[in-house]
Order: sequence, then C-alpha cells, then structure tokens
Amino acid sequence: MDPLDDETDDVEAGAEDTVSPDFRLATLTAEDAGQRLDKILAGKFETLSRARLQALIAQGLLTLEGAVITDASQKARPGVYQLRVPAPIAAEPSPEDIPLTVLFEDAHLIVVDKPAGMAAHPAPGNYTGTLVHALLHHCRGSLSGVGGVARPGIVHRLDKETSGVMVAAKTDAAHQGLSALFAKHDIDRLYIALTRGAPYPGQGTVQTQLGRSPHDRKKMAILKSGGREAITHYRVEAAFGPADKPVAARVACRLETGRTHQIRVHLASKVAPCLGDPVYGGGPPAAGVRAVIDAIGFQRQALHAAVLGFAHPITGETLRFETGLPADMAALEAGLKAL
Repeated sequence: MDPLDDETDDVEAGAEDTVSPDFRLATLTAEDAGQRLDKILAGKFETLSRARLQALIAQGLLTLEGAVITDASQKARPGVYQLRVPAPIAAEPSPEDIPLTVLFEDAHLIVVDKPAGMAAHPAPGNYTGTLVHALLHHCRGSLSGVGGVARPGIVHRLDKETSGVMVAAKTDAAHQGLSALFAKHDIDRLYIALTRGAPYPGQGTVQTQLGRSPHDRKKMAILKSGGREAITHYRVEAAFGPADKPVAARVACRLETGRTHQIRVHLASKVAPCLGDPVYGGGPPAAGVRAVIDAIGFQRQALHAAVLGFAHPITGETLRFETGLPADMAALEAGLKAL
C-alpha cells in the first residue's frame, strides 16, 4: 500500500508568435478548420507537448477571440487563439509562516490538526499555502527527505477540504517507520462524517475495489475488476430528522485501508454521501438540511479525521490523538440536531 493514498488530486520561441513571456498566439486558417484542436495547435506551439497543451486547455487557459475553450478534442475553427502558459513553479517549496495547531512534537515527528482548505503538499492548483510550506517554516528545515522535494515529511495525507489529525516525519527513520505502520494497516484512524440521509443498515463494513473512474479520471470509483482493496467500517452515531427517514446523520468511519477518497466514495455507495461533497454528493439534500447549510455558509465536504493512533516509530510509545469537530462542522451538526 502506498500510504500517501490516505483520505485522504512544463519559453522559447518556436512556430508560435510570442505576445509576452506568459502568452502565445497561433492563427488558424480555414484550411486548419475541422481538425482536432489539440492536434493542430500542437503543431503551432512546438515547444509544448500535446499532453501539456491538453492540460492547459482543460484549465481554461486557451481562448479564441476572447472566448475560453476547455475541450481539447473539439474541432478547430479559424481565428486567433491565445494560450496562457503559467510561469514555472520552483521545484522546492519554500517555508511559509502559516500558523499550525500542533498536537505533539518531538525530534522525530510532528502531529498537527490540519484545517479544511489546506492541501497536504504542493500539487497543481496548490503551489503555496500547503501543510508542507507551513512545516518547513515551523520545523526550520528539519523534515524527512524520503517524500522528495515536493512533499518532505509527508507520510499520509488528507484531502484539501478534509480537516483533522495528520502526522509528518522529521527524520528519515521516522518516515520509514510510519510508512511501515500505514502499509500494515497498524494505525488507528477514525473519521466523523455528516451525511445526506443515513447509511443502511446503521452499522456495517464496506469492502470494495477502488480505483480511478473509467469515465472521469479526476474521480475515484468502485470497480468490478482492478483497483485496490478498500475497507471502511462505519457506524451511525446519530440520525437527524424523521426517525423513519433521516435527512442527515453523524457517521463514524474507521479505516482499515486508506485509499484516495475512500470514505467519500464508500458513503456515497451507501446513498449517504458527505454533506457538501462537490464530487460524490449526488443530488441535493432535504430542504431543511439545505437551509442549515445556507444559513451557516458551509462550503466543503463534511468530513473530519478525528482520531489518529499509532506506535511511535522510534520510541515504541503508544500515541493517540483526538480532536473535536472544527467550528464549521460543529455548527452544521448543531443545526441538523434542531431539525
């Protein structure tokens, strides 16, 4: 198992005209029309690979006469295309003075309560303001290098919009020891989710093969074949609304494996997705639940990593950390209780 799966997401002039260091122009004629857009433009923007061009188009960085184009496979039309190429990002993240809620720290590792909205490490769309940037400042450069320059110290991760307990390694020995614990599933991990409706039955285990969706590569999905085994044990701690048909619930999820988006996909498979989940949330919640969400301005998936327990990889000491719901989820739960 790759522990980083945890619930845990490229200027030189060529044939193109250069408007500025960041913008490039290509003029397509009537003879070019009808061909696949990314294919014809790859010939115009010679210093960019077709894959890189497709990625830039998907990010909305290509325009035709001012209109944004996001479909690289569409047929080309005559006109002047402008492509914005983002400036290169530094290979190594720099320390940033970002406040951290530190639950434990010694010479080997650090445990923090990550807020929602903070990515674990640099990645497309999150090149600053990540936990790695904050740790580099807080630890004064003392982080394990096993994860590489983009994610030093990171042994596992939480989704950007998932809050809760995370551990990072300050030494290579701690990194290797923690990675072994995650690989053996010898970690206590409990998450709290606030869901649309309630999973039925109220307690059980979801065991599936999980992998990239064949229909949308940005999503994970339950697969009939392939993928990796994913096991989530869940229990409804409280249901809100009518007893015979709850409109929401508080669900405790204990991970036996840790795959990307595991809890979110598994709860959605039980027709009880995390409230506020923009990817796996499905249809709208009941009117009363929607009113609560709107009233408090809740804007993320309602998922919190509440417990993380493990044996210290160097000292062997048993460590267990637990944090309550952050303010936004606590407010959401309070509103749901009143339904």
